[in-house]
Amino acid sequence: MQTLSFSRLSLKRSLMAILIGSALTLSPLAATAFEDELFSLKNRWEHTVTDMPANERESTLKALAVEAGQLAEQQRDNADVLVWQGIILASYARERGGLGALGTAGDARDVLERAIEIDPQGSNGSAYVTLGALYDRAPGRPIGFGNSDTAERMFQRALEIRPDGIDVNYYYAAFLKEEGNEQAAREHAQRAVEGTARDSRQASDEALRRDAQAILSDL
Repeated sequence: MQTLSFSRLSLKRSLMAILIGSALTLSPLAATAFEDELFSLKNRWEHTVTDMPANERESTLKALAVEAGQLAEQQRDNADVLVWQGIILASYARERGGLGALGTAGDARDVLERAIEIDPQGSNGSAYVTLGALYDRAPGRPIGFGNSDTAERMFQRALEIRPDGIDVNYYYAAFLKEEGNEQAAREHAQRAVEGTARDSRQASDEALRRDAQAILSDL
């Protein structure tokens, strides 16, 4: 009986070692697959919003939004994934336009606010920039959730995190121009023009730099 008990114990230990070893082996692979998928989404979004013809962007962003949603289902507590899902949804809503885009814009808002709950820095301010643009562009109540005071708070939070960001300053400048504050709009548009493009967002940041220059030309 003692020999049998020892054999069973050895077998259990062997099985446990195999399971632990498998988990350790699979975890890096799973992480790599997830990171590769997120990297691919970022690159395709960048190409879509900067290089793709306008008549192709909406359908492409819709497909990217589906992919981002699937990845977010697998990575529900990953703030970076949620931020990128929100960015893609916001871009899709902008391309759709009109009242039909309000549901998508609302989904983007909810996802980004969830990301901020997980990561108060909002992926280095990106969540706050996108939220600011959403609250700025959406119609107000009772039709939508647009609110200029909330947009202002979102932009200010983004500036606290990344004061020299091209995207932060461009979108804030556009907001300030709409609000009639031309002096502040000029200041932030100039900051956007002088900002340094991020390595991971080179094309889109350069596009926003050109848009900031256009704001300066209009003021």
